[in-house]
Amino acid sequence: MTAWVKIALLEDIPRLGARVVKSARGNIAVFRTGEDQVYALHDRCPHKGGPLSQGIVHGAWVTCPLHGWTIGLPDGCAMAPDQGRTSCFEVKVEDGLVWLKL
Repeated sequence: MTAWVKIALLEDIPRLGARVVKSARGNIAVFRTGEDQVYALHDRCPHKGGPLSQGIVHGAWVTCPLHGWTIGLPDGCAMAPDQGRTSCFEVKVEDGLVWLKL
């Protein structure tokens, strides 16, 4: 069964940053772009498991702090020529609250 879980106020997630949510499926990084778009990815780079939540957010991308792989926030896919993907989670913002579907 999946359910929407309230995780934070939008303002609690730093712009161009992330917040980590612990779950039974592992850590989930919830990102906020400069345009206040919110995305959620498994907090592991597909390359060597680096913590994406500690990476640099630019546009709709995050760059892994370990080896510089760039991962798309909307789809979790590595930017070519790198290959790989991390899991995405549904997220929504309603009335300033961020909800994550688990």
